[in-house]
Formats: sequence, C-alpha cells, structure tokens
Amino acid sequence: MSEITWYGHSAFGITCGDAAVVIDPFFHASPEGLRPRKADLVLVTHDHGDHTGEAVALCQATGAKLGAIVGTAAKLAAQGLPEGQVLNGIGFNMGGTLTHKGIAVTMTQAFHSSDSGSPAGYIVRMPDGAVIYHAGDTCLFSSMSLWGQLYTIDVALLPVGGVFTMDGPQAAIACRLLRCRAAIPMHWGTFPVLDGVEPFLAAAAEKAPECRIIAMKPGETTTVTPGA
Repeated sequence: MSEITWYGHSAFGITCGDAAVVIDPFFHASPEGLRPRKADLVLVTHDHGDHTGEAVALCQATGAKLGAIVGTAAKLAAQGLPEGQVLNGIGFNMGGTLTHKGIAVTMTQAFHSSDSGSPAGYIVRMPDGAVIYHAGDTCLFSSMSLWGQLYTIDVALLPVGGVFTMDGPQAAIACRLLRCRAAIPMHWGTFPVLDGVEPFLAAAAEKAPECRIIAMKPGETTTVTPGA
C-alpha cells in the first residue's frame, strides 16, 4: 500500500514498502523539523525556489537520484550533485518515462515559467500499482484529459491557490478532465497572495462530485489503495 505525506506547498513524499519518492522538496510550510527520512528519487517540477527547495541537499544526504527535465537537471547538478545521481545522467523530457527502484515516472507538460528547461508535472506509478499525478505549477489545459485516458489516476495533486497557478474552479475542472478517483489540493495559502483551499472545495463539490477530495494539513499522511 502506498502512502502520501504532504509537507506543505507542493512538497510531497510518496512511499510504498522500501521505495520512496519526494517531489518538490520545499519545506517552508512543513511542521518544524519534519523532513523525509528516506528518498530513493527526488523529482523537481521546475527551477523556482519554492519547488527546488532542498532537492540537492536531500539527494546528497540520502543518495537519492534527482529527476528533472534536461536543463533544470544540469542547473541543480551544478550546485554540487554528482552526475551519477542525476536520473538518466542528464535528466529526461516531456512524455518520457524512467524507472528507478520500481518507481515509474512519466513527465507531463505544465504551463508555467522556468529559468531552465520547461515546467513539468509527473505521473508516478508506485510498485503496488498506485498512480499519482503531480501537476506541478500549471493552469488548466484541455489535454489533461489525455492523461486521464492513458492512466487510471488514483490521486491527483493539484495546485489551487491561483495567481501563479490554477485557482479552485479551474482545479475542479481538472479533476473532471483527469477522471482521478481522488485529489489533494496543494500550492495554496503558503503566502498571503495565494487563495485558501475553500474555493476549490466548493467548486469540486459542484463540478466534480465523483472525485473524493482529500484536504490535508502539512505533515499529514493518507493511504492510497490502487483502483479503490
């Protein structure tokens, strides 16, 4: 059984048995001292500081591989990460899939900005078959529906705070396009400019009632049962 821990903002840890992946390890909104104890793979969606966070330090401390788009991977490696710890040596790109420690990761597009490479999202398939989609920082876009056709998404991790990403109503439509069984809102409330989670909860109840919304607090963990 896979477990998802939200560390606040867009930072998540996903574990299944002894396999562990961490995404966007910016721990500014985490409870004091809360950090992943283990990581086999650290994924970064784009190179903004509130997403790269402690990626390099976490890889150095745990020996984890770093997964990121070509360009961003090089930028992070230049901060002191050995080439051997970069997934595929140089990173990967849109639509590409790489597997490490039984964790299969497919890179998806995201519409945002980045000083290196391009912004991305990830579809993560854990060893038990759980499928988790991390949208990264993005607006709503219609081809999300293609990912919903290709994969049976158990949980979608969706930004809902507006200003820099989708807002609540957009994210509710994303749930419908993705046909995800459940969604966890992220990238909300971290900074004063961002919306809270309430607009998303209200919009999802109206626009995607079939999707179970899991509203978490930083530091909380939820389980994922594939296909349930």
